[in-house]
Amino acid sequence: MAEGAAKIEAELKENFGEDIEENLLAECAKVCQNNNISGEDLFYKWEVVRMKDPHSHFALRHLADIKAMIHRDLVKATATKKFSSGNLSGLQSRQFGVPPGRGGGRPGLNAGAGSRGGMPGTPAKQVRAQDGFDLPRAEERKVPVAGPSRVNFVGPPTDEDARKKRSYRYMYEKVSERSEVLDDRIDYIGDLVKSYYDVEKLGDPSAVTEEEVMVVGRIVHDAESASSGVKLNEASLVLESSRMMGSGARVPLKFDAGVQARRGPRGAGGQGFFPGAIVALKGNNGGGGAFLVTEILSLPPLESSSGVQIKSETGQTQFTMCIACGPFTPDADLAYRPLQSLFTKLASTKPAVLLLVGPFIDATHPAIKAGDVEVPPREMFATHFADRLGEFLDASPGSIALLVPSPRDILSDHAVFPQNELPRALSSDPRIRLLPNPARFTVNGVHVAVSSVDVLFHLRKEECWKRASDVDPLPSTPGSADAPDAMANLCRHVLQQRSFYPIFPVPLDLAHEVNLDVTHSESIYLSPQDDKDDSEADARADPTRAPCAPDVLIMPSRLKHFSKVVDNTVAINPSWLTKSTYAVLDYAGHTSPGPAKDRIKVEIQRLET
Repeated sequence: MAEGAAKIEAELKENFGEDIEENLLAECAKVCQNNNISGEDLFYKWEVVRMKDPHSHFALRHLADIKAMIHRDLVKATATKKFSSGNLSGLQSRQFGVPPGRGGGRPGLNAGAGSRGGMPGTPAKQVRAQDGFDLPRAEERKVPVAGPSRVNFVGPPTDEDARKKRSYRYMYEKVSERSEVLDDRIDYIGDLVKSYYDVEKLGDPSAVTEEEVMVVGRIVHDAESASSGVKLNEASLVLESSRMMGSGARVPLKFDAGVQARRGPRGAGGQGFFPGAIVALKGNNGGGGAFLVTEILSLPPLESSSGVQIKSETGQTQFTMCIACGPFTPDADLAYRPLQSLFTKLASTKPAVLLLVGPFIDATHPAIKAGDVEVPPREMFATHFADRLGEFLDASPGSIALLVPSPRDILSDHAVFPQNELPRALSSDPRIRLLPNPARFTVNGVHVAVSSVDVLFHLRKEECWKRASDVDPLPSTPGSADAPDAMANLCRHVLQQRSFYPIFPVPLDLAHEVNLDVTHSESIYLSPQDDKDDSEADARADPTRAPCAPDVLIMPSRLKHFSKVVDNTVAINPSWLTKSTYAVLDYAGHTSPGPAKDRIKVEIQRLET
């Protein structure tokens, strides 16, 4: 006994320091002995208590808080721990192979009610189909096995090289690498513009010319407006050229009174500009220190997907996908009630695909920021997500779940954008697919693109609209949203710029929402930028290499929820589950030729409160 007390006191001194008071040391040792914990465990519990008051020093008054925490942990462990008797089951049981509820084997072992051993009034124990003795719940959990899927899912590559590429080291960017990526993007879009408008050469906006030239560059703030934090406006528009096309010069933009917008959507009545947008313009620099724009040229649109018919393992082509986006619990608590309501709904609808977009365990939640939590984040994820997803997938055979993280996820070790997938250790269920952010994948041949960053709100905040008369507008797509639709125009920016986040730099007041890694921007492009010529078969095997526009574009935002057809893409903002909204997508299957949008129906539904 004396040896144990001495050992505990030694551990306490090692963790709290040799200068701990004798009476405090004696009380701590008594707490350790009474609760059968080590001195190191007591120190860890003190660390948790100190999170609420980081500047406090360990004193006798803090022992009451530590004792209360030990008591809570003991009550919780007692409530969840289920001891079972040594009843044989599985292959060694006479009841093995008998369906639950039937009277085979020993009498009194029917599941539900009845008696055990023929004795009335004794509850019967339900036999479980596993080998050996019945075990506690934590030990009896089976490893799930993926059966025939109701959909044919193809996601980003999961080989070691692809994972390593997505798990890049951030905060190691070089200025030269950033500038090279930004330059290459202008040159790439410039080549597309030359091919689209059949032009042999692009001009230099800083060169003085009398004739009109076509130029391509990036929209930036002028220095004065950028430093003062003023929103982009017509007076502060500056065009930055690439080093190859204009030596990287920055030229202010002025617009002619009769400026026109060419090959834009019918009825648009102008063009939106924002910092980082790649634009094509026509005009001239007459020597006044500015480029006079006479025409705003729309960028070439992405081609529609080929609509290849792909069937699932069950031979079906139609499917239903439920889309819900975080945060999944309000700021008032960590009970995840909206998520519980969603799973209750899913128990009856049983969609073939469940897409959950983070944040799952939000690092910006007030309770988590204050350290007012009693369980680790990983245990919270297991309780509210992994276990509930397993129950849903067990009840809905053939379904799959897709998880896309957010830079705000506390469980992610990659708090940047683009972001790799969540750690595989969070879920070993093969029916749960962990995807990067952003992600492109296909379901039965339907191309889906999704990102958890609120790019719509960022674009809405930074956009500067310039009115212009339409010239040679593109024909309207049947079922597409009208051009003056503000939300449709924001989605069109993402599609035309071919990027999940076309803004650069990130707005200063919104920089806490997205840590943009410019050097790895190839992962946020909607279509590949390299010179590799991928075949259609390669694009089907790796949707991230698909050169076409996505059939479905999912962009959760704090803006009002919507579902719109933009060109040939169905754009969806399910909003946040804390606002009690989520989206349900129904695909009718390969019933007719033409774009997939004609066979897709989306409903924004509300949770029942």
